[in-house]
Amino acid sequence: MILAFHKPYGVLSQFTKQHPEHRTLSEFGFPKQVYPIGRLDWDSEGLLLLSNEKEWNDFLLHPRHAHERTYHVQGEGIATEEAMTNLRKGVLIQGRKTKPCHARLLAESNYSPRNPPIRFRLSVPTSWIELKLIEGKNRQVRHMTAAIGFPTLRLIRTAIGTFQLGNLMPGKWRELSPGEKQLLKK
Repeated sequence: MILAFHKPYGVLSQFTKQHPEHRTLSEFGFPKQVYPIGRLDWDSEGLLLLSNEKEWNDFLLHPRHAHERTYHVQGEGIATEEAMTNLRKGVLIQGRKTKPCHARLLAESNYSPRNPPIRFRLSVPTSWIELKLIEGKNRQVRHMTAAIGFPTLRLIRTAIGTFQLGNLMPGKWRELSPGEKQLLKK
């Protein structure tokens, strides 16, 4: 079985708490024996897949399969087409250059405000971009946006491969249909 979960902000992508105040996957009523395929940082939101079938872990995460992951990023400042070009070519983060990716400017988002709200400054506008990556280093999207002078305020994973988060609400999950599992294989 594969489950799609809309991970809310402030939830760790694990079942066990390291500190009493942590929120974890254990509070969302998942079936026994499922585990997250990959992870989203506690301050990121969006699509997280869980499964009890070990083969999905290798298939979806190993770089040789080049599964694209789509992120929507709200950043501080107004992103430019020049910055998108730099992201597409790859940027230097932590001493290495990222692989080329798809990057584009987005019009305003349709996302509900986050709880807690993002840091908002009256004198500094925000804008949204979309990134599609085939690699997933630790906090890579945040490092990439910082490298172009566009610090991340909000990060939402919207798709893995061609499977999209869709209208699944934060904190909710559902099992994928056989057809949706096929979308992950494309």
